[in-house]
Amino acid sequence: MSDKTKGAANAKAEFITPPKTLQNKVDKGGPGAVDLDALAKAEAVIDNLAGDYLDWVSEDFIRLEVAFVTLKSGEEDDKKNIDAMFSIVHDMKGQGGSFGFPLMTQICDLLSGILENGESFGGREHRAMRVYIDAMRVVITHKLKGDGGKEGSQLLMGLQLMRQKG
Repeated sequence: MSDKTKGAANAKAEFITPPKTLQNKVDKGGPGAVDLDALAKAEAVIDNLAGDYLDWVSEDFIRLEVAFVTLKSGEEDDKKNIDAMFSIVHDMKGQGGSFGFPLMTQICDLLSGILENGESFGGREHRAMRVYIDAMRVVITHKLKGDGGKEGSQLLMGLQLMRQKG
C-alpha cells in the first residue's frame, strides 16, 4: 500500500448536511423575500412527494441503465448517451437531497463530474461509471438516508479512493 493510499484510507469522509427546510434556504423579509405561507405550502408538497421518491428513482435507474448500456455498446452517438446520462444523474442528484438521501446526491455529483466534460469514453471510464451507478443502487436498496451511517461512510470512502487512483 503506497503512502498516498494509506493516507486516503485513514482519511475521514466529510459530509455536508444541507438545511432540511426551504425556510432555511431563502431570505425572509425585505426586497425579494419569499412569502412564508407559500413556502410552508411548498414544504408540505415536498413532504407529501417523499413517499413517491423510491418509485421515481427506480424509473430513473431504468433510464440510466438503458443510456449506459447503449453508451458502452458504441452503437449510437456517444454524445447523445452521455447527455442523456448526465440529465438523468443531474435529476437524481437534486432529488436525493430533497427527499432525505444526501449520500445519493454526493455519489451523483461524482458521476456527473465524469459525464459533464466527456464526449467519448473508453473501458476505464465505463468501469468507473458502473461502480458509481452500483453505489447509487446500494444507497436506495439499503435506504441509506442521511449520511448513511457507517455503511454510507465506507461506501463514500471507497468511491473517493477509486477516484484518487484515477
